[in-house]
Amino acid sequence: MFLKKSILFIVIAFLSLSLSAQKDSITDVKKVQDLKISGNIKTTQGVYDPLAPSKAAFYSAIFPGLGQIYNKKYWKAPIVWGALAIPVYYYQINNRDYSRFRNAYRLRQNGLTDEFTINGVETVSTETLETAQEQLRENRDFSILSGIIIYILQIVEASVNAHLMQFNTDDNLTFKPTLIQDPISFDAPTVGLTIKYNF
Repeated sequence: MFLKKSILFIVIAFLSLSLSAQKDSITDVKKVQDLKISGNIKTTQGVYDPLAPSKAAFYSAIFPGLGQIYNKKYWKAPIVWGALAIPVYYYQINNRDYSRFRNAYRLRQNGLTDEFTINGVETVSTETLETAQEQLRENRDFSILSGIIIYILQIVEASVNAHLMQFNTDDNLTFKPTLIQDPISFDAPTVGLTIKYNF
């Protein structure tokens, strides 16, 4: 009889302890929910700025390479300028030669002397003038198109880079190789990859 009373007393004592412990944790949760945050949220990598990708894209649209400078990737700006200089250079060359061949073709059609006629001898035939005009016009248009594509790509690159700079890469999100023990087979452990995300 004494043993039953002692066991009952011990059980009631443990239950009262566990109930009081749960009551304290619930009040802590309420305190966290009522918490208000003012100002910027600081992460382990710095302050999160949701407008940074938009700003980087805007700066790149205004002046190519400025978005890369805004992202503090200074080494990318000369690459952007060089990439845009190539189509501009080829546009100027093709447009200049296109104008030369087009003027010579017009002069020859009107019976006048052009730059490709020396002492009455045509060094370039009329068919060649027509073919050269078509090819140079295609090259000029391709230079414009490639310049537009590079211009758009540098805007996208600045925006994506600004997004990735704020991406969480701390230890809460990990990806590493591990040895996995298979509980069914008792052979050697297999090698695998684990993705760990703590929040």
